[in-house]
Amino acid sequence: MALRFGGQAFLSLRSVWQRWFLWVLLAVLVLALLATVVWLAGRHEAEQVQAALDRDTADAAADLRAGLQHNMQSLHALGAPALNPERWPTESAALMRGHREWLRLEWRDGALRTRAAADTPYRTTMFDETTRQSAQTDVALACTSAHKLDGAAYSPSHYVALPDSAGLEVMELCLPLEAGGYLIATYALRDMLTELVAPTLRRGQEVSLTEPDGTRLASVGTARRIGSRVFSTQQLIDLPGTALVLRVDGWRAAPDVFPNLLTALVTAISIALVSVLVLLARDTRRRLRAENELADTLAFRKAMEDSVVTGLRARDLQGRITYVNPAFCEMVGFSAEELVSAGFGEAPYWPTELAHEYQKRQTLRLAGGLPPREGFESVFMRKNGTRFPVLIFEAPLINAHGVQTGWMSAFIDVSEQRRVEELSRASQERLQASARLATVGEMASLLSHELTQPLAAIASYATGSLNLLQGAEGENAEVAMAVRRIAEQADRAGQVIRSVHDFVRRRDRTREPVAPQALLDAVLPLVRLQARKLDVRIDVVLEDALPRVLCDRTLVEQVLLNLARNAMQAMDMPELRERVLLLRVARAGGLRAEGAPADMRHWLAFTVADIGSGISDEVAKRLFTPFFTTRPDGMGLGLSLCRTVVEQHGGVLMFEPHRPRGTVFRFTLPIA
Repeated sequence: MALRFGGQAFLSLRSVWQRWFLWVLLAVLVLALLATVVWLAGRHEAEQVQAALDRDTADAAADLRAGLQHNMQSLHALGAPALNPERWPTESAALMRGHREWLRLEWRDGALRTRAAADTPYRTTMFDETTRQSAQTDVALACTSAHKLDGAAYSPSHYVALPDSAGLEVMELCLPLEAGGYLIATYALRDMLTELVAPTLRRGQEVSLTEPDGTRLASVGTARRIGSRVFSTQQLIDLPGTALVLRVDGWRAAPDVFPNLLTALVTAISIALVSVLVLLARDTRRRLRAENELADTLAFRKAMEDSVVTGLRARDLQGRITYVNPAFCEMVGFSAEELVSAGFGEAPYWPTELAHEYQKRQTLRLAGGLPPREGFESVFMRKNGTRFPVLIFEAPLINAHGVQTGWMSAFIDVSEQRRVEELSRASQERLQASARLATVGEMASLLSHELTQPLAAIASYATGSLNLLQGAEGENAEVAMAVRRIAEQADRAGQVIRSVHDFVRRRDRTREPVAPQALLDAVLPLVRLQARKLDVRIDVVLEDALPRVLCDRTLVEQVLLNLARNAMQAMDMPELRERVLLLRVARAGGLRAEGAPADMRHWLAFTVADIGSGISDEVAKRLFTPFFTTRPDGMGLGLSLCRTVVEQHGGVLMFEPHRPRGTVFRFTLPIA
């Protein structure tokens, strides 16, 4: 009996210990589960914070690069086409007022000597001769890099001491000017962070610029709080000539949520654990089925939205953007977050000059106005400021209950279509010009045929008159000289007409070795005739021992005559008292020109220079275009035909400004 009771007591004690063991095991499992949940929640939160910080830092780096690029464009605008010392104080001061990140703006010549400078109005002047002399090495380094890159370049950052024993980290931007010299902008790194990085990034975070090795140069924002967790990320800012690192340190306090969370979870799990287990499996199966169907639907919709090239945008009844697809974001250059967070009002992709008109159209649409069924065209602006045309189709957005909740819009970028239409229009214009040239060729062929006989008759009559006046003296001798000139010019006119006729009919031309002096002697009588009328002095310069050139003599004489007449007409201005026409022939050994042979030692260069009004940039772009002329009575074919003749000889016809004024035309011919 005692043994049986002892055995039952042992079994009862064993059962109690088993139950306690199970409860302890359950408690341990619950605690382990709670600890795991808390750890995973903290880790998930940390990952979310780090991902958000990475995105914000990437956006800030993009904003910083965009701001630096915008500043570079402002400097390009200041220095194009050439700086004017008289406008420098006004333009530089206006530019400095719009850029707080600049400490100083300097205009230096090619030897890096300062010609003019402007300091920021937002600080006391911190640069003197000593300070700039100490930074001369960094400035020279930046300008050397800019010269090598043929564009803007930055110097490494350096420290500038202030009178109050403080100082600033600065760097220099050097921009070469087309007219020679450099524009140098001095950046304060701390002000650059303040002005070019969004203020929201500095709230509760520290934003700093460091060197690639980690050396901190400048920082703004909130300092780290004690007991907070650090989240850091960085982005490389690779600039021409140097590199900086944008570093963002975010602080997140470590709240004491573990006890409260543990108590809530223990209570919830203790109450719901048994009752939910049975329903959980059934609900889980149903939920998984619904989630799989929803995931498939969302994946199908996402794939369809990502595959279309048409931009899609949804707006609510208040005009706020609620949805955009990737094609629309790529079209305007803004992210979906930027567009959705824009709120009510002007959209960021509206051009500034058309924003008021678009606002009125949006107000009309939100008031119930129906859009055109065939769509309408508009102009949008990308994030970089470029405009592009779009075709817009709009329709009401109806929910499952048949209630309108907003508007759905589809956008098609038609800029490529407009470009093709412009190319087609330009092709039509070129075809029309070619047709006109063909007509001119037919007319030239007809005129050459019709004028040959009258010129032959003139030459015959002149020859007969010379035979009658042979041996004449006194006034008859002068008449004989005049008749001889008539015969020579008639023969010359016949040669010109035959050359034009051959030119139009695309026959091979006769080329022969001709002395440069002979070419000039042939055109000088006609040139001097017009020079006396316009009061122009003719200077002829020929190098010694020039060889002959291989050319079609008549056509080359026409080129010289046409260029000389154009030069004299360019000097036909009442305010121009001294008028000089320079005709020069020299070897082209040192000449360098686009389209010319690399070795110019076997070529001669013919130069026609004037001191007239010169050629503007707009006229220079179309100077050799057929039918383009600046004279009311001109046909616009002279220079085009001159270039054609020179290029048929293998040479090149070019022009350049004549210092201090005027234009120099130069063409090359091969040595026989």
